[in-house]
Amino acid sequence: MNKVCLVARLTAKPELRYTNSNTAFTRFTVAVNSGYRDNQKTDFINILAWKNQAENVCKYLDKGSLIAVEGRIQTGVYEDKEGNKKTTFDVVAETVQFLENKKGQSTGRVTPEEVEQHRKKEDNDPFQIFMENIETENDFLD
Repeated sequence: MNKVCLVARLTAKPELRYTNSNTAFTRFTVAVNSGYRDNQKTDFINILAWKNQAENVCKYLDKGSLIAVEGRIQTGVYEDKEGNKKTTFDVVAETVQFLENKKGQSTGRVTPEEVEQHRKKEDNDPFQIFMENIETENDFLD
């Protein structure tokens, strides 16, 4: 299974481009915080979006916009100017959800503050803020 889910902020304004066959696409980078408490770091991940999704991303998002991306990892290989082989890793976006409006206000989804508050709690479910209470039977594996 090749599935990626990210909540992240854009590092720059995305630019719309077109292939030779006139298909719209954009490639942009997002910053994702990872780690826990004092051991946090930021990962920078390349995202590739196509067609209408690419057009909407470029039209409505800007540097710092908070988004949720669901997609898959795609790898590629190329040679640099010195003839060395380089491997690329991109997330090909299947869906991009805008988590803030243009003024930086929450769209009613999870806010960065809620994520940070949740992260600071020691003994909670890390996905609790993303869903309603879900009850399961304890004996479902029996």
